[in-house]
Amino acid sequence: MSTNKNSQIIKRTSIRDWPKAERPREKLIQTGAENLSDGELLAILLRTGNSGKSAEDMGRDLLSKFGGLEGLDRIHIEELLEVPGLGIAKVAQIKAAIEIGKRFRIQKARPVAFENAEKVADFCRPRFEGKRHELFLALLLDGQNHLLAERIIAEGIPTQATVYVRRVMEEALRVSASAFVVVHNHPSGNASPSAGDAATTLSLKQAADVLSLLFIDHIIVGKHSYYSFSEQGKL
Repeated sequence: MSTNKNSQIIKRTSIRDWPKAERPREKLIQTGAENLSDGELLAILLRTGNSGKSAEDMGRDLLSKFGGLEGLDRIHIEELLEVPGLGIAKVAQIKAAIEIGKRFRIQKARPVAFENAEKVADFCRPRFEGKRHELFLALLLDGQNHLLAERIIAEGIPTQATVYVRRVMEEALRVSASAFVVVHNHPSGNASPSAGDAATTLSLKQAADVLSLLFIDHIIVGKHSYYSFSEQGKL
């Protein structure tokens, strides 16, 4: 009974008549989440403000301070906890919401077969968002290029090519893969390959040939672009 009464109140009352702290939440219910600004969506997660500021004000301040949602993704949890009014619960809610969005995009972007560089780059891109360092992934495939498994090969400061090669081969054999694609990011945003990237690609190709595995591509993901060794005829 109370639910119906609340719904009637929402329909009959204009947004500007709602209590300030409730406006983003009620606006979402009435108009849909897609019509809220980033600050309003953050306000719903924060629920309450701090030091005389509403949750919406606080949400806008966070976006300004850290450079939007992308900045909030990149910033370390410890740094967020230093912001007045942000406790463990609020920080956890923000990080969880961003991660849910990433995982939804990953599921939505998953191609049927992993043989198109652009589709692979789009599929992997959400995994690299917010990363300040390189993340090296292997997509392990069956004979029809369907995904068997995805493995993180290395994360952090790039190591020698031999480390990547050994780990990729071990993981491919572990799941009885027939083929694989490797993908990594350049945190600088520039997808151009380095000499080390070229050396790693060559070493992976040599090892794959020995083990009769098909090495389909090595893809580097930048901020708005990607580089495919296969498309460039270098694999």
